Amino acid sequence: MKKALLILSLVTVSTAVFAQTKKTSSATVSFDATTPKDALPKADNKTVVGELNTKNGQIGFEATVKNFSFTNQMIQEHFNGEKWMNSDKFPVFTFVGKIADLSKVKFDKPGTYTVAVNGELSVRDVTKPLNTTATLEVLSGGSVKATTSFSIKLADFNISGAPIEAGKIAPEPKITVSAELK
Repeated sequence: MKKALLILSLVTVSTAVFAQTKKTSSATVSFDATTPKDALPKADNKTVVGELNTKNGQIGFEATVKNFSFTNQMIQEHFNGEKWMNSDKFPVFTFVGKIADLSKVKFDKPGTYTVAVNGELSVRDVTKPLNTTATLEVLSGGSVKATTSFSIKLADFNISGAPIEAGKIAPEPKITVSAELK
């Protein structure tokens, strides 16, 4: 009887712990480095892993670099090459952060909330602080849609090259993240 009670208690506690974490393996990160000279440096990665802890506000994403899909194969090769993402040596990029004012979000009822998110973005071998605004939409089934957009400076992550200098690649591409976390 004591053993059954202990197991039931552990199941109850673990269910409560898991219920506070929302996850996905199909978030989308879009990379847009288009310029007036070239509309092709755009890519999407639809296999990004994400997690949100509704109790403490921690949020994180991890994207496999080689999963970014460009319409132009040559741009794809450059993106994964040594001067750019060097995806063989640095196969993922990550964001780890926290919602600044979690008390503004009511995860127990549907609604849309705009929140500040502060954290660190790691690209290649460089980690930089990243502060952005995100929109969280709590859905009736308990899922949370999260979206944000921000720009990064490629030079801050040791990414340079002739296409950037020639104006074919934006030196500050726009990054958009969207996810439904369940």
